Amino acid sequence: MAKLYFYYSAMNAGKSTSLLQAAYNYQERGLRPLLLTPKLDFRDGSGFIASRIGLKSEAISFADSDSLLEICQAEHGISDVACVFVDEAQFLNRRQVHDLGCVADQLNIPVLAYGLRTDFQGNLFEGSQYLLAWSDVLSEIKTICHCGAKATMVLRIDSEGHPIRSGEQIKVGGNESYVSVCRRHFKEGIAEKDQPRLPFAD
Repeated sequence: MAKLYFYYSAMNAGKSTSLLQAAYNYQERGLRPLLLTPKLDFRDGSGFIASRIGLKSEAISFADSDSLLEICQAEHGISDVACVFVDEAQFLNRRQVHDLGCVADQLNIPVLAYGLRTDFQGNLFEGSQYLLAWSDVLSEIKTICHCGAKATMVLRIDSEGHPIRSGEQIKVGGNESYVSVCRRHFKEGIAEKDQPRLPFAD
């Protein structure tokens, strides 16, 4: 029986790099991987997954209203899909996570979803919440804080590197907008080494 996997981390842990490498391993063996990415993440152009180290691959973009089960069924009908890969899986909704479980359970295709666990306020994303609850296998991809400790949280920062504590949950951005830190420095609002402490405001 195929399984649903959730690989989670803070920002800049190499999630997309891991995804693209795993997908390439399938291609190298003559098997077809199906790559999916949310339409709202357009930093690398629509229909692409790219990593910070320069790897890039075409992917099917999906909207919040799309059925991932129907997409996978249609693609599997065209040509056998060996594995489904989902980038930025934190942006999934509950129904789409359910769809991924159906891909594994009904189509017997393994699904590997990669995403953030929590947002800039320390709250779970909807997609991550249900992936943590429903996945068969959970795996953390580790990265480090500026202090050298394991980074588990994400700070949203302004143009001067100061933490932003309020705003919409979803705001697509990269290193200019987010930094990964340990829980201590998340609470203290310290985004980089030697920055003055800015206590967390509930």
